[in-house]
Parts: sequence; structure tokens; C-alpha cells
Amino acid sequence: MEHLKIENLSYRYEDSISALQNISFSVEKGSCVCIAGANGSGKSTLLQLIASCMKPSSGKIGIAEAGKTGIVFQEPDNQLFMPTVWEDVVFGVMKEGESPEKAREKSLNALKSVDAEYIADRPPYKLSGGEKQRAALASILIMEPDILLLDEPTAALDPRARKNIIKLLQSFQSTRIIASHDLDMLFDIADEIVFLHNGSIAARSGVPGLLFDEAFLQSIGLELPLCACRR
Repeated sequence: MEHLKIENLSYRYEDSISALQNISFSVEKGSCVCIAGANGSGKSTLLQLIASCMKPSSGKIGIAEAGKTGIVFQEPDNQLFMPTVWEDVVFGVMKEGESPEKAREKSLNALKSVDAEYIADRPPYKLSGGEKQRAALASILIMEPDILLLDEPTAALDPRARKNIIKLLQSFQSTRIIASHDLDMLFDIADEIVFLHNGSIAARSGVPGLLFDEAFLQSIGLELPLCACRR
């Protein structure tokens, strides 16, 4: 079942620099589609357009059943601004009018789902990179989005935190769209990969597919993942 459909999506900045040109693809319900590309390829812009953080210059984004989207930005500090993690997580549902009792129940469930109950009372600035990523993720999961968007979720994480985040993303049943140049992570979690280059779709592939095509990857500014080198 088609959950998201993007048709001829383009975006230009106010200075007329083009960030995306004629992007078209669809995402099946419950699948994990990853957006791969070098820095500056348009990955973050595409996620923010899907999340309605920005308006496209042209084209359409259709979401079945008027589903909700939730985005976890590359820098968790952009989403964590309250004195404690619990207050950050509960902020969205409280703003929507949820009762304090129900909000607390939902927040505990969200933190539990990312194995982060133990950081509930901590200030975000005292968390590790992996803990911040989990807290930011919980603050979105509590809103029960139909489509979960993540921008570079493993960036700047140590190996153990990276492994834990990948396990979490593998466990989710919701539709996931993940932007990253961490190709080893994409190998582990993606059902399909959309490769961006200079704001356009260079190719689409299953897994491993083009992930192991060194010439293609180098043509769009990427390198072979380590998992390909170990084959």
C-alpha cells in the first residue's frame, strides 16, 4: 500500500539557487526508504519538505489517509530545549492539550521504546551523543507519527551508540524515511535506497544493489561501504 507519493518536487532558495529538481518517488506503508547522497546533495532539504517545515517551489507531496509526519533532525540539540528530557518528550502532547496524567504515561512509553527511561530526569546538556539522539527520537515518537523522518541519525555517534540506534530503527514498524551518507547503516536497514546527486535522483536501488557499485558511488561523491569491502 502506497503511503507517500512525491511528484516532480523542486525547491529553490530565495537567492534562486536550486536545491532539488523534479524529485519523484513513492514509499510503501511500513517500509524503510533511505535517501543517500554526499553532503549538499539535497537530503536534508527533501526531509524538511516532506515534514512540511518548508514549502516546495513546485510539485506535490501526497500522504495517504492524511497521516502525520515526525522529523528527527541531524543535531538533537535543535530539538532538546527544556530543563529535563522528560519535559522535552512531553512538550508536544501537552501543547496539544493532553492531560498531565495521560501525557506522563505516553512519555514513559516513548522513553521505554528507545531504552531511555533512565535519562528522563537528566538535563539534555549532560547527555552523551547517543542519549541525545534517543531523547530526540522519543520526543517525536510520543506524537505517534505515521511517517518517521530521520536526518543522519548515526552522525557523530560512537560505535556502540551507532549500533544501538540501528537496532532501534530496525525494530520500528512505522514507515521510515532516513537520510544519510552512512552506507553501512543503510545496508542494514533499508528496503530501498534513493540516491541523490546535486539535487536530483541519480538512481534508485534495492539492497545491496548499487551500494556495492564502486564506480557509481564515486560518481555521486560517495565511497564503498565497509560491508562491501569485507565481501
